Parts: sequence; structure tokens; C-alpha cells
Amino acid sequence: MARWLAPLLPGPQHWVVYDHDPGLLERARAAGPRASADGRPVTVETRTAELASLGEADLRGADLVTASALLDLFTRGEVERVVAACVGARCPALFTLSVKGRVALTPQEPMDREIQEAFNAHQRRMAGGRALLGPDASQAAAEAFTRAGARVLARPSPWRLGAERRALAAEWLEGWVGAAVERNPDLAAKAGAYLPRRRAECAAGGLYVEVEHEDVLALPPGGDR
Repeated sequence: MARWLAPLLPGPQHWVVYDHDPGLLERARAAGPRASADGRPVTVETRTAELASLGEADLRGADLVTASALLDLFTRGEVERVVAACVGARCPALFTLSVKGRVALTPQEPMDREIQEAFNAHQRRMAGGRALLGPDASQAAAEAFTRAGARVLARPSPWRLGAERRALAAEWLEGWVGAAVERNPDLAAKAGAYLPRRRAECAAGGLYVEVEHEDVLALPPGGDR
């Protein structure tokens, strides 16, 4: 998010990047943006923390809280805690690329729907005693922000992967089918034939994939930002 947004916003900027994985934080620090839209400096600070544990005090003074592909890994309670922290700190929030559970492949195959349903069940799975929201996450966040009085804008942000992005499409395909089979092992035999066909179509540039996501922007109640 910093690499995308920093060059679009004026500076100077200071980004505080949170993750529970020190290795990922080191990569973020090393590969962070260096200049803003007007050429002024951008600095990056990293902090090791569980994102769902961040509170109002952690966010106070920030101009923006942002994350990508995160909400669908949260439980409803965790989403509500993050929303409360953002609203309490009166900080705008932008959460991008939350999966919506709908995928369209061209050409279509009957098994597409079976894989999609199993993948969505995987996204909504219990993980360490936590019931993940998966495709329901962006709606849960939008509703929680609205209840807290924030102004909410939700917009579709689909991945559209065709021949020019076949490498990303192939990587997505492996993960999509793999998660579906992990959730429903009964699909393994059919997936063993389905996946090579789809790989071949992808490699030949003949597979087009649209993966629905949603972005949620929440502006604090009564704010002028």
C-alpha cells in the first residue's frame, strides 16, 4: 500500500508499517517508497504487532490507516475492534482487495462453481478457534463503520487476468484450487484433471479470469478530511 499510495500523495510522509512477521517487516523497510508525489521524502518505520490488537492509541495522529487483502483474514470481532480503533482515533481508513467470493473464468467449466464454493468455505473456516469472515469481510467492515457514524464508500476492485498477466493468473489458479481441495478433499480426483487443463489454457494465453474484490473507504464522523 505504501508503494502504491506514497507516489500519489504529497509529502513529506512517514509510514508506520505493522505486521506480526519480522521478516516481512524487514522486506517492507528495504523496499519501501522513497519519494512522494511532489518529490519530498518518505520514511518507513516498522513495528511488530498483531494487526487485530491495534487500538485507538496506536492510531492516534495518523492521517490514514490502510491495508490490503487483510479484512477477510479477520473474525467479525476483530473487524469491529479495528473499526472502533480507527473511528476512535478519528482516522480515515482504506481497506483494499477483500475477496467477495465470486470468480468468473472464460472459457467456463462446470467444475468452476464447485471449486468456488469449496474455496469460499475455506475462506470462512475456523482457524485456531477463530471463525474467519472470508467473503463476508468487506460488508461486515462497511456495516461496522456505518454504525459508528463514519461515511463509507465501497467500490468493486476486481482482478482481471488475461494473457498479458498469465503468470499472475497461473499463481492465483494454483492457490485457488489448492485451498478448495484442502477444504474439500473429495474434490482431489477431479481437481487432478481440472488443474492441468486450466494450467495449459493459462500458459497458451487462452484463459481469462475475473476475481471479484471490494475496497472500503471510511471517513471519520464529522470530519473534514
